This record gives sequence, C-alpha cells and structure tokens, in this order.
Amino acid sequence: MPSSQLYLLLPLLLLSLLLINHPVQCDDEEDSLLKGINDYRATLNLTALVKNENAECFAEEMADQFNDQQCTNTTGANTVPGTEPTFNNYPKLLAKCHLNISNTREGMIMPACVPNLVASQLLSNFTESQYSEYLNDTKYTGIGIGTEDNWMVVVLTTSTPGGSFATYNAASLVSKTSLIYYLLFLLISFFFFL
Repeated sequence: MPSSQLYLLLPLLLLSLLLINHPVQCDDEEDSLLKGINDYRATLNLTALVKNENAECFAEEMADQFNDQQCTNTTGANTVPGTEPTFNNYPKLLAKCHLNISNTREGMIMPACVPNLVASQLLSNFTESQYSEYLNDTKYTGIGIGTEDNWMVVVLTTSTPGGSFATYNAASLVSKTSLIYYLLFLLISFFFFL
C-alpha cells in the first residue's frame, strides 16, 4: 500500500525538481573576468560584485548584438562609454530578459572586443580604460557578463530600484518558488506520517 502511494507522489516530486531554476554554468572566460574584476576591486577596498542573473541575460543579448560588429582593436577598449552604438531593438533585448527600462537605467553596459578573448587583455580592457571609472564606483554592486565570439559585455547593476535589473515578473517567480516549497513540504509531511 505505501509503495503505491509513493508512485502517486513521484510525479509531484519530478515536477518540483523541474520547476527549480538551476544556475547556468558560465564560460571559463566569464568566470576568469569576474574573478579579475573582483580582485581589482579588492585592491581598492571595494566590495566584490555579485552575479546578477538578469544582468547576465541582458549581457548575453547585448553580446549577440555586438557580435555583428568588426573587432579591430587588440590592445585596449575600443568602445568608449557613452559612444556605444544604439540598437533600435533595445526594448526587445530588455523584453527577452523580462526587464523594464525603469529597472535598468542606472546600470552600466560595457562592451569590449578582444580577439580570442585573451584573459590578460580582456581584464585590462576593463581595469585600465575608461571603464575603470565605473568599476571603481561603490554604487555598483552586481554584475552580469555575456560573451559572443570576440566580444565580452559587462553589465553593472546597483542596489537601487533604477539599476537593480529586477524582472517585471518577479512576483510570478516568487509564487513559483513558493509552490515548489509547498509541494516539497507536502511530500515530506506525507512520508513523515506514513
């Protein structure tokens, strides 16, 4: 009898496991760059930047857009902040990550192109260029990194609503997470009282 009840609960357990968001493993280049940036900030007695999944999604979308542009610079940042090309589909890029312009306006998008993404050149593109001004700023607390071929895009986030990169469907995420915990609680309770 208990084994037949277990078979009835197995689909609920599988469903709860499928609903849990599993973090995506970053490329080695992205992890290396994040470590390098955080080491750089540590030398300035600044807090480490924390990964922001929404900013990472947006950075990936932006990297896809920059991929169409020629990469000609091999030693330094070839895109000066404030001079990045504008994209007519910027709202669509935000929408792909469920972001709203009001939650991203205080963030910073920093693209860099380094052939073959050589780690030392890539790090210097951010720490020894105009981008260092933003990496030195205490208002930035989070980071998302996206890669496409020779392009690396870093998106910095803040802890304020205007730069949090919070999704516009955050309420549905909370309810989905709550549902998962509720189902797991029911499953554990069921086995406890058998």
